[in-house]
Amino acid sequence: MGLLIVGLAGFGVVNGSGTSRSVASVGSEYVSLDDYGRALQQEQQAIQAQSGQSVSLPQLISFGVDRTVLNRLISTAVLDDEMSRIGLSIGDETLLEQISQISAFQDGSGQFDRNAYSFSLQNAGLSELEFEEDMRQEAARILAQGAIMSGAKMPTIMANTLTDYIGARRSFSYVSLAADDIALTQVAPTDTDLQTFYDENIAQFTLPESKEITYVALRPEMLLDTVEIDAQSLRDAYEARRDEYIVPDRRLVERLVFSDQDAAATAMAQLEVGGTTFETLVEQRGLSLSDVDLGDVARTQLGAAADGIFAAQVGETVGPLPSDLGPALYRVNGVLEGRETTFEQAEAELRSELAIDRARRVIEQRAEDIEDVMAGGATLEEVAADEELELGLISWTGESTDGMAAFDTFRNAANVVTEADFPTTAFLEDGSLFALRLNETLAARPNPFDQARDDVLAAYTQDRIAKALAEQADALRQQTSDNNGTFPETYTATVETGLRRTAYIDTAPVDLLNQVFEMEPGELRVVSDAQTALVVRLDDILPPAEDDEMARLSDALSTQLDQSIATQLLQTYLTALRDDATPRVNQHTIEAVHASFH
Repeated sequence: MGLLIVGLAGFGVVNGSGTSRSVASVGSEYVSLDDYGRALQQEQQAIQAQSGQSVSLPQLISFGVDRTVLNRLISTAVLDDEMSRIGLSIGDETLLEQISQISAFQDGSGQFDRNAYSFSLQNAGLSELEFEEDMRQEAARILAQGAIMSGAKMPTIMANTLTDYIGARRSFSYVSLAADDIALTQVAPTDTDLQTFYDENIAQFTLPESKEITYVALRPEMLLDTVEIDAQSLRDAYEARRDEYIVPDRRLVERLVFSDQDAAATAMAQLEVGGTTFETLVEQRGLSLSDVDLGDVARTQLGAAADGIFAAQVGETVGPLPSDLGPALYRVNGVLEGRETTFEQAEAELRSELAIDRARRVIEQRAEDIEDVMAGGATLEEVAADEELELGLISWTGESTDGMAAFDTFRNAANVVTEADFPTTAFLEDGSLFALRLNETLAARPNPFDQARDDVLAAYTQDRIAKALAEQADALRQQTSDNNGTFPETYTATVETGLRRTAYIDTAPVDLLNQVFEMEPGELRVVSDAQTALVVRLDDILPPAEDDEMARLSDALSTQLDQSIATQLLQTYLTALRDDATPRVNQHTIEAVHASFH
């Protein structure tokens, strides 16, 4: 409710016609112009906060946000109208209790403050009557939702079925055959062999639809030779990063504080005579090691205890020594040696960074001139020659990630550019300036055999290996079957016991567990990918384990299913109310909100 008060601030729009203050109505309820404007603005702010970019009203409309907001508000109005019709509300005493619990209306002692109440509503542009009516409606909606959703239970068999599916286990054995173990005859394929393979597998060698794009770029690295960095700037940059270049010795330390010197000395004596351990002392205080861990600390952070701690060996406990909380024992768990990078050692790095930064500023200054040249009708080729820019050509697809396509800004521009677009300047994430032009869009087409020959040869060889693997695996499967399901002694079988279908074996084909759960006990099957073939034997089908993990999973599934059916019941109820209510929408008022939106 505290957030509600903040959200009730005036939106600052006016009705274009001056005759209506609602954008929609349902029975006796309506969606006010201000409610719609506030909700739309809140969605805008949420999207901007999430994306980190400014979002305009046309963009919100293109995303469908305006319709989503209006539908949500209409659904609320529909429910309020129904609650009013059936007379569901709360009494004055309950309303007063709820208002009194809102922190914005309380004084310093947590008691309801009548003046704070009036002042907060006045700042929000609301009367007490309007706010209290909103509170009553909100409470009625909560009561209705609770009545519909509480007690909604999915049949137990549903949760049990899902638990059994997720928790089911299999025990199986397998022999793995790897591509490295396959000995192929060293016969080089002829061009006829490769051409035949190319023709039979043309889909593998088909290039995707691509955009042939010409671009120009001005990168900071291109200007480094023209940028001068004076000695003072280098010194200033070094001093600004002194903490990075000069790191003092540090210690990994745990600290156990005591109430007085005698208690700390007694604990230290117990450690020295071997009667206890540091861990035991921590536990006796009702603490854990994480509670007493100081992490890595420098001398300056330890005060008067620094000399004693830095003189200790790793694993040694020293004390009692002073701390800002009282006498303490300190255990040293590690030594982090300090390091110092001198100015002379850091100079090259600093010079490069400063030069890059200044080059970026030079690029920003030149951007307007370059834009003006292009606006005057110069082609990218002419601009590149006159302005000494990089000129390049890229065959761009949605999968391109090399060169210019490594930058999100370029990929986004390449994705939307059309042949009708005029080149304009933009900036990459590293500060580079670029502009691009779409020359043509090429449909998906086979990569010519001469250009694809290396890929064809690699695929041909891989195909031979895969076929040899499959033949050897099938022979092993048949040999094992003839031996009553026992793998030959010349092979080493791996045994897996009680694995769930979500298990992962990093040396096996990704489809292994899926196929194992389709098998019957004693069944043999070959599971393979491009590099590995397994001959698998299912040994046993096991039910879910009866442990705490499965019990928690079952409870979580039951809760999730109950929430799902409850939510669907509420949505069905609201849909039925809306279908019966036939809301009326005032498009002119909506347009007035959009026209005044900011």
